Amino acid sequence: MQSLITLVLVLMPMFIGFAIPSNPTMTKLADTGLSYLVYLILALIGIELSKVEGLGNQVGEIALYVTVLSILTIGTGLFALMVFDRVRPWHAKKPSVKSKEHRVSIRGSLAQVVCVAIGMVIGYFLPADYMPPENSMTVMLMILILLVGIGLKGSGITLKEVMLNKRGVEMSVIFTLSVLVGGLVFALLFSDVSWTKGLAMASGFGWYSLSAIVMTDAYGAIWGSVALFNDLIREFFALLFIPVFMRKYPSASVGLGGATSLDFTLPIIQQSGGLKVVPLAISFGFLINIVSPVLMVFFSALG
Repeated sequence: MQSLITLVLVLMPMFIGFAIPSNPTMTKLADTGLSYLVYLILALIGIELSKVEGLGNQVGEIALYVTVLSILTIGTGLFALMVFDRVRPWHAKKPSVKSKEHRVSIRGSLAQVVCVAIGMVIGYFLPADYMPPENSMTVMLMILILLVGIGLKGSGITLKEVMLNKRGVEMSVIFTLSVLVGGLVFALLFSDVSWTKGLAMASGFGWYSLSAIVMTDAYGAIWGSVALFNDLIREFFALLFIPVFMRKYPSASVGLGGATSLDFTLPIIQQSGGLKVVPLAISFGFLINIVSPVLMVFFSALG
């Protein structure tokens, strides 16, 4: 019952966001609010990390978890989609979706890491009486999902457009299953990681702000930080290697961004593959954004 309640709490704000009539002002406010909220969430995660007993002694262990999990989750998804590109080469159609022109920079990812560090410093000096309330993360999560729903609705994307992009749907299924296999392998490698935790940790798919909250709530600040840095590494890796894979492996290149293919890494996908690849990235990214919170909550609720 608790897992069902949690799932409703995660998905309800997204449906509400979709239900709100969209207009340019609302969409712009949601996008702006989302960018500030992400920084606030990262700072809160830093505050929670600062209160973990013996954190300094666990840094090496955290780094090991992050390294192995990143290699497995990025590697399995990339390999599976590269095989897909070989077996079913992609022939692009004319784009029907207008893309936004954005500048993309790795500095954005670095700023997110800095936010966590600032949060840790604040948490170190913050008296216990002034610590954020226990349900702060849940509230932040619901607001985050609501703003994402408003943003998705305001982008002009319809579920019909997403579901009719056959290759985008196929990619999302292949990517999801292969990355989950990586999560299972991660669980097999570490005796203190259950198969459900391995699957939950793998289900962030690059959505670092969401995975950090859900994993912190489910398994504590240490595992929340592992999820955060695992998904941030995907973002770094995608920014560096999307152009490298785009010419021969367009599906694999789009898949590198995971959930961020819909927003943060979309500009570099467009720059590398042209407008023809944008509808594919939007379809794939949209579906992964829907699937990710469901899988994370589901697997973490199992234990």
